[in-house]
Amino acid sequence: MPQSRPLSLITGASAGIGAQLAREFASHGHRLTLVARRKGKLEGLAAELAAEFYVDVKVIVQDLARPTGPAAVVRATQDEGDAIGILVNNAGVIDVGPFAASHTDTLVNLVNLNVRALTELTSLLLPGMVERGFGRILNVASLAAFQPVPSMAAYAASKAYVLALTEALSEELKGSGVTVTALCPGITDTDMASEIQAGSATAAKLPKQLVSDPADVAAEGYKALMAGRVVLVPGLPNQLTAAWSQVTPRWLTRYVTGLAMRRTDLLQKP
Repeated sequence: MPQSRPLSLITGASAGIGAQLAREFASHGHRLTLVARRKGKLEGLAAELAAEFYVDVKVIVQDLARPTGPAAVVRATQDEGDAIGILVNNAGVIDVGPFAASHTDTLVNLVNLNVRALTELTSLLLPGMVERGFGRILNVASLAAFQPVPSMAAYAASKAYVLALTEALSEELKGSGVTVTALCPGITDTDMASEIQAGSATAAKLPKQLVSDPADVAAEGYKALMAGRVVLVPGLPNQLTAAWSQVTPRWLTRYVTGLAMRRTDLLQKP
């Protein structure tokens, strides 16, 4: 396949939605630079995609939660001498349980990865896209971005930031040739979902129909990105939830989400 597609940088690419996004991009002929902490998984995926789709795949092993992580990734891509045409900010972590019971370092790491690293990478790469008159940015947010989520307070807040940033930038960049898209999946069959379900008997009983396939999420996200859509919530149940939260008074949204979480074991004290 001719490698004429823009070079795409995908963070958090070693597993879950990130790995499926890498597969989706590779299937459409994109050259890839994949970023994650786990070297073995990253290199294995890169070799698999290169062999299956005949695309050039490079890897950068980096912890983006570290203060120097995002800048180091950008320097490494610049050393290759090829401009990043598409940025996929997928890397993220979750913390489940009462906020007061969480370790401060855990919460700071979450904010560093979910918010600061995403913001820094976007800030470093966006000006070049604007100058060239073309670019695509896909920010992986969450259905949690649309409402407060007791038991996942910091995570939901971080994704609300991602959604708000995406929507604001989409307006700032109109007419520039650069678009920004927020992908807001609900519970998806990934390690992150397994972490939630491992800590909650209630979450473990969630019907399979309400758990999305990461390959499907990645395929929908890719289409939305290339079409220049601003916000995509995959799946009808998730779309209804997002719509409900946007037309419901905030006090009622808080009450309902709080009541729902209190009926699970996610808010139990350790």
